[in-house]
Amino acid sequence: MRGTFTITVAALSCGAFVAAAEPFTIAMLRRAAALDVPGARSSHRVATPRGGGAPIAAGLVTVGLLVHSGAAIAFAVAVAGYAAIGLADDLAGSQGGLPARRRLALQAAVATVVTAALARQAGWPALPAAAAAAAGALWLTGFVNAFNFMDGVNGISAAHAAIGGCVYAGLGLWRRDGFVVAAGAAAAAGALAFLPWNAWRARVFLGDVGSYGLGAALAVLAIRLVADQVPPEAALGPMLLYVADTGWTLQRRIRAGEPWLEAHRTHVYQRWCDIGWSHQRVTATAAAVTTLLCALGMASLTGSLALRAAADAAAAGLVALYLRSPALLARPAGRARRLERLERA
Repeated sequence: MRGTFTITVAALSCGAFVAAAEPFTIAMLRRAAALDVPGARSSHRVATPRGGGAPIAAGLVTVGLLVHSGAAIAFAVAVAGYAAIGLADDLAGSQGGLPARRRLALQAAVATVVTAALARQAGWPALPAAAAAAAGALWLTGFVNAFNFMDGVNGISAAHAAIGGCVYAGLGLWRRDGFVVAAGAAAAAGALAFLPWNAWRARVFLGDVGSYGLGAALAVLAIRLVADQVPPEAALGPMLLYVADTGWTLQRRIRAGEPWLEAHRTHVYQRWCDIGWSHQRVTATAAAVTTLLCALGMASLTGSLALRAAADAAAAGLVALYLRSPALLARPAGRARRLERLERA
């Protein structure tokens, strides 16, 4: 495994850079009029700069270049490519952002290059490598967009990136993969350094540049860990909540005949806001669920099939409870509102 010094420098440099660069980034975003103006689907009430995740993306790219391995370079290309698409969308936001088809085409191009490089590095025969690259490109593009869709309340995606980065750094230590340790620790450090600017009174949003960059970082690390023969439950634990919420919401909108490509506010976490939860409560609860899913995923590392099956069943139940939670929480909230109206009458 690469030296502790390199790993430590990589992680600390990302966190320190984000902490130092964020005030200047906010000022530049304001000058560029890159503001997220509240609308019917927004969860905020004040026009707020978007694009504050740019320093995180820059820090993660630097880490990839510092570690300087084939996987690290692919990681840097993924983060840089997706972050550049996101930054273009953030800066063009006042004109409606990039057209959806152009954005998706650019994302697919970046994903194809990155996953082809990862498959080639694995040294697989041509046909399996091509199949793995195609599946990886779908996964990378899909998760980056899921991460972006879920970035709708203060602190939620930075908190999830911090959890995911810590988990991946730990799994990297377990597999003695210095690149994964460094990249995971850097993602966690960058996300934690960003949280003070966003978690309470949001002075800036991650924006597409931040959510695309962090989403790409986590997705590439998951691919690397699965290629390192880490069980899928452990590798996907930090991502499961975001994938489940996005997938469930998407299929529900399609079945209802709703325009599923348009922006909306019907994700589970957004419906928690609609019943009166604060952003901080939503973020803390979602982060707690993800932490539990990560812990359950770690059971797959024990070698016990019985324990692994039990943990998988518990994780499936927890995800089902999460998806069902808005309906369960709305009932007592509705009764409380009816009682309040009766008391006033």
